[in-house]
Amino acid sequence: MALIFQSLGRTLAAGLVLLLALALLSGFATGQWIRGDFVWWTFFVRWLHVLSGVMWVGLLWYLNFIQIPTTPKIEPPDHRAALTKFITPNVLFWFRHGAIATVVTGLSLAWMNGYLWQALTLRKGWFAIGAGMWLALVMAYNVWFIIWPNQQRALGLVEAGADEKAKSARMAMLTSRFNTMLSIPMLFCMVAQQNGGL
Repeated sequence: MALIFQSLGRTLAAGLVLLLALALLSGFATGQWIRGDFVWWTFFVRWLHVLSGVMWVGLLWYLNFIQIPTTPKIEPPDHRAALTKFITPNVLFWFRHGAIATVVTGLSLAWMNGYLWQALTLRKGWFAIGAGMWLALVMAYNVWFIIWPNQQRALGLVEAGADEKAKSARMAMLTSRFNTMLSIPMLFCMVAQQNGGL
């Protein structure tokens, strides 16, 4: 068992095997088997959407609830280098790719179910999901076009002077906090639409 959990790849593979086993057991119990029809594919895209959303918002909250407030407390300050050189760049990789995967799967799901235009134009009956989509689009824009470029400078991944690094770190933090604020109503809107709408 320890052999599985010592490798992220083996852990993920074990999770997929467990998923397949549960799907088979569910098929035996309910008589419903995985089908290649439209209903199954929309379910699958919804699952991918939730999975990538958990990655994105989970890392957003990790950064804002854990890493940002804790980093200044690390003593001596030179021990913070492990974060800036190794941990944070990896977190930001999964963070920004989780954002794009969430947006792509969310828009795909809306298109597959035939409500993409209604949601994006905030039509009656689609306001909650539409508002959630717009909030997520703003957040994803922030991730790719404000947070990531500023973090590249702040972390020294691209050339920048000391003042520019400090300004970039502050801008990345403030924009990340802005996204944390938006994530609260965004998640409410996504759940509200599925449970009666607004």
